[in-house]
Amino acid sequence: MKKTLGLVAVLAAAVLTVIGCNSGSSTPPADTVLRGGKVVTMDNQRTVAQAVAVREGSIVYVGSDADVQAYIGSSTKVIELGGRMLMPGFIDAHLHSLAGGRALLLCDLEYAPLTRAQLAAKLQSCLDATTDREPDGWLEAVNWDRQSTASLDADPTKDLLDALNTRRPIAVTSSDFHSVLANSRAFALASITAATPDPAGGSFLRTADGSPSGICEDAAGFQLKGAIPPDTDADLLKQGRAALAALRAQGITSFMDAASGDPHRRVFMSLRDSGELTARVNLAINLDPAVAMANPTAAIASAKAIAAGVDQGALTTTPSVHSHVVKVFLDGVVNAPADTGALLTPYFTNIGTDAAPNWVAGTNVGQLYFSTSQLTPLMLAAVDAGFDIHMHATGEGAVRTALDAVTATRAARPKADFRPAIAHDETVASADYPRFAAQDVMATMSFQWAQRASYSIGDTEHHLGADRFARMEPSGSLRRAGARIVHGSDWPIDPFDTFLALKIGVTRSGDPQNPHSAASLAPIFEGPINADPALTRDDVLAAITINAAHQLRVEKQLGSLEKGKFADLIVLDKDFLTVPDDALGRNRVLLTMVGGKVVNAIDVYANQIATAQQTLGARAKVLSVGASTGHAMPPHVRGAPHGDGHNH
Repeated sequence: MKKTLGLVAVLAAAVLTVIGCNSGSSTPPADTVLRGGKVVTMDNQRTVAQAVAVREGSIVYVGSDADVQAYIGSSTKVIELGGRMLMPGFIDAHLHSLAGGRALLLCDLEYAPLTRAQLAAKLQSCLDATTDREPDGWLEAVNWDRQSTASLDADPTKDLLDALNTRRPIAVTSSDFHSVLANSRAFALASITAATPDPAGGSFLRTADGSPSGICEDAAGFQLKGAIPPDTDADLLKQGRAALAALRAQGITSFMDAASGDPHRRVFMSLRDSGELTARVNLAINLDPAVAMANPTAAIASAKAIAAGVDQGALTTTPSVHSHVVKVFLDGVVNAPADTGALLTPYFTNIGTDAAPNWVAGTNVGQLYFSTSQLTPLMLAAVDAGFDIHMHATGEGAVRTALDAVTATRAARPKADFRPAIAHDETVASADYPRFAAQDVMATMSFQWAQRASYSIGDTEHHLGADRFARMEPSGSLRRAGARIVHGSDWPIDPFDTFLALKIGVTRSGDPQNPHSAASLAPIFEGPINADPALTRDDVLAAITINAAHQLRVEKQLGSLEKGKFADLIVLDKDFLTVPDDALGRNRVLLTMVGGKVVNAIDVYANQIATAQQTLGARAKVLSVGASTGHAMPPHVRGAPHGDGHNH
C-alpha cells in the first residue's frame, strides 16, 4: 500500500490536472501549464521565469508560479517541472535528414578508427550477413572514418574491396560524406574508367595510368553512387520517420535540411499530410554545381519549382514544410587526407620522413568550386527569386569568396532582405572575422568539430600548418568580432549528440566519459583543440534557438519563450546554465513539445506522450541506436534519390 501511494505521489508531482482552480477568473484557461521550473526564455532580456501557459499551440503567459494560477481551469493539464530547466526547443540549422534515417539501414562502420585490415573485416562481416543480396545487390557502408584509416595505415584503394569474398558492388562513404571508396564492380556499373573526366566539384583519385584508384572525392562520389538503384517512396518514408524519431528525442523541434531535393519534399509533405510531422521542416534546395555555374537563372528556377511544392502560407502551430533557401558547395574539406577545402595559401607537405618530418608549403590550395565572379550572379539570381543562400565553405579561401560575393550582392541589391549564411567556417583568415558582422552574414558552425579528434589533429594539423591550426574552428573569434553564430549539427557526419556539441562549443574540448566524443578513445584526444576563444553558455544556447530561428526566418514565431510565440519547448534533465563544464555533454531532454503537443517524453514525463504519438514512435523504429542517426545528403545531382548527397 505504501509503495502504491508513493508511486501515485510521484506521478502527481510530474503531471497534475487541477479542477476548479480557474473558478471566477476572467482569464480564459490554458490547455497546458508548465510550472515550478527554471524557465530560460532566451528573449532579448534573457528573462528567467517559473511557469509557462499554453493555449491552442501558442504561449499565452510566461512568468511566476503564482500568476500562472489564473490560467489553470478544470481541463488544464498541469506539468510540474520540479525545478528543472525549461527552454525553447532546439533548432538545428544544418543537418541532413533522410541520409540519417537511411544510414540506420546500412552497413554501419560506427565512426570507428579502423586500419585497412579492420575495415576489410567489418565489410566482410556485413557481406556475410546479407548473402541473399549476391551477386548484384549493392553493399553500402557508412560512417567510415577515412582520416583514421589513412593515419593508422594508409588510404585504401579498390584493391582492398576487390579482395573481399563477394561479387557485389561496394560503396563505402566517409563520415564527412566527402569521400567514397568503391570496388571495381561499382566503377564498372557506373561506367567510370580512365577516360572519365573529373566532374565539376569533385575528382577521382587515380593510378599512374589514369584509372580510378578507388577513392572518389565530392561530386565524383555522387557520380559513382548514381549507379545505385534509387530508393522507393516506401524506403524514403521509412527514412523520414526514423529521422523524426531521432530528432524529437534530441529535443529538436525545427530543422533545416541543408542539401535537399524533391525526394525530401515528397517525404515530408507526405508525413505532414498523415499527421506524422513532429518537427518543423525547412528545406535548403541543393544546387547542381554544373548548372549553377553555367546558367544561374536555370538553377534557381529549378529550385523554385521544388520550393513551390511545399507550404506557401504563414507558419501555424502545426508543424509544416517550408523552403526559402538554396544551398551551394564552395569547396570540400580541410581535413587530411582529402585536403580539398579551398585555402588562401597552400597546404603543407612532409618532405622529410615519418621519423624526422620536415613540413613545408606545397602547391595544393584545395578545390574552389566557384569563383567570386561565378558565385555573385548565382547569388543575385537567388535574391531576386526570394531565396536566401546557404554556402558550404570549410577553407579560408572559400570563406573569403563567399564574403566577397555577399559584398558584391549587397552593393547591387542594397534594399534586398537577404540573409546569407556560411556553413562550417573551419578556417577563416583573421582579417575576415569582422566581415561577417559588417555584411550581416551568419556563421553556421558545427560545434562538435572544435574537439581534438582524428579529423582535426595529427595529419590535418600538420597539413594546415601551425598558424591555421591555431585558428581552426574560430566560433569564439567570430563571435567576439560581432558575428551571429548559429549551430547546425551536420547530422549524421558525427554521432548525433546535441549536448556534446554544445559542451564542446563552451569548452573547445571533448568529454572522456561520453562515448560519442573522440576524447573517450584515447588520451591524445583530451583537452582543448587550440587556444582560440570559446563561446559562453548563453552563446551556444542562442545559436541553437533564437539565432537559428533568425536563419530560418521564424524568429517572430520561434526561438524564444514569449507570449504570442508557438509553444515549441523542451524540459532538460539538468540545468545547462549551472552544471559543471565537464558535465555539459551529459544531459538529456525529458520532454519535447511542438505547437503545444508533447511529441516525446521519457522518465518522469513518460506518461505524457499521447497514444497517437506512441504509435508514430513505433512506426519510426530506430534500428541502430548507437549508429549515425541522421546525416541526410541531397539526392545525386542527376536525381537518384539516395538521400546521401551532402558534403560535410
